[in-house]
Amino acid sequence: MSRAPLESTAWLPSEFLQRGVNRPLTSAPLLPEKVVAFKRLTADFSEPNCMSNMTQKNQQVRLRPGRTAWLAIIILAVALCITTAEPALARRRSVEIADAAIERDLVYKRINGRELRLDLYRPQNASSPSPVIIWIHAALWSHGRKEQHIPVISFLSDGYAVASIELRLSGDAPFPAQIEDCKAAVRWLRANAAKHNLDADRIGVGGHSGGGHLSALLGTSGGVQELEGSGDNMSYSSRVQAVCDASGPSDLLRLYHDASDPSTGTRPTAISSIDAFLGGPAEQNKTKAIAASPITYVSKDDPPFLIIHGEKDFGVPASQGELLAAALKAAGVETTLEITPRGHSVGLGSPTLLPIVKAFFDKYLKKSQ
Repeated sequence: MSRAPLESTAWLPSEFLQRGVNRPLTSAPLLPEKVVAFKRLTADFSEPNCMSNMTQKNQQVRLRPGRTAWLAIIILAVALCITTAEPALARRRSVEIADAAIERDLVYKRINGRELRLDLYRPQNASSPSPVIIWIHAALWSHGRKEQHIPVISFLSDGYAVASIELRLSGDAPFPAQIEDCKAAVRWLRANAAKHNLDADRIGVGGHSGGGHLSALLGTSGGVQELEGSGDNMSYSSRVQAVCDASGPSDLLRLYHDASDPSTGTRPTAISSIDAFLGGPAEQNKTKAIAASPITYVSKDDPPFLIIHGEKDFGVPASQGELLAAALKAAGVETTLEITPRGHSVGLGSPTLLPIVKAFFDKYLKKSQ
């Protein structure tokens, strides 16, 4: 018995993708119901006007059913990748850890119609209030999510609680929005310490890059009313008891000038990041740049600092960490400076650095100390 000829239709590639890949997989047959045709260029390309002279007829060629079957399989595979990629990313978005009480999306601040949230990880069966480490994700102050990997998350097994916070980034609002949000998170944790079995007197903070900068600024600007912001829990202190600053800028004007001078070897990318963070060119916002620099507020009542910087960091040079460490030590603040042989990504979670970070927080946040 002869098989009825398949209906043939010529589709443009964009039509094929729209009808094939974007149609629901549950309703798509394994093989297409129609034999499709793509454009094939058959013109003489030595002719200057060859593209304009091509007609719809000589641009199309029908695909044999065998080729169509293979094409359908390829398209189906691509569609499956597209539909499964997002769930896979979603699964990676949230940090998971065994034997932990996890509370996600706790609203710690409301500002201009937006809710800012934090994820709180606590030991499952803590017999006493847990010291807290706040982790700040704010690379270049422009991107970061609270769901990203937290280097200190493994400390839960030794009794720590960890809070990963969402904050307004430079694309949302300029400085001082970011530090105001960080301070609001500290106040919220203190105000809700009893509810979540947290030790309100032992709160540390850490972060990398822009997160390191904001951690340092939290540490040095305790009691600086101009950076407190407004909102709930204002009767609670925003001071922290220990700071881990990894690759964070400490003097924004100095960094800006170094990035503007090719002889320093500092990458000029810092210029646009600082400008976006300040809400305008640093040269025209020097007062704001000074106010946003952790080194501005260094005083003898600052908490202990662990500063980690890579000697091969050409985005935020190690001199930024060295300047802050020197200022803190001069003020009498307990300060540890670790210069690693790496670049901007110092590898906080590495077997070399993570024990140093753990020992630092143990020394200053554990109740036995």
